Amino acid sequence: MSTPPRKKRKRFLAPQEKYEIWMQLVKGETTIGEAATRSGVDRSTISKLRDVARQGALDALARSRPGKRDKERDFELAEARAEAERLRKALAEMAVKLTLTEGKEPWD
Repeated sequence: MSTPPRKKRKRFLAPQEKYEIWMQLVKGETTIGEAATRSGVDRSTISKLRDVARQGALDALARSRPGKRDKERDFELAEARAEAERLRKALAEMAVKLTLTEGKEPWD
C-alpha cells in the first residue's frame, strides 16, 4: 500500500508581505515566478495579488479629489468647534452663577 500524497499546506501572506511583493513587481525588481518561489506560494497567488493591488490603487485614485477636503474631517472639525462653543457658554454661565452666589471680593 502506498500512502496518499500529502496536500501542500496553504501559506497566507501578511498584508505587509503582499505590499512589498507588489512594489517589487511594479518596480520591475522581480518576476511573478521569482516572487512566488521566494514567498512559498503559487504563481497564481502572486498574479491575483498583483491584480487586486492594481484595482485597489485605481479605485482609491478614482475616489480621490486633489484639492478638495475630506468631508469626514470637515464633519469632525465642525463637531469639535460646536463642542468648544458649548463648553465656552457653560463656563461663562458658571462664572456668572459663582459671582452671584459668592459675590465679588477684592483680591488682596
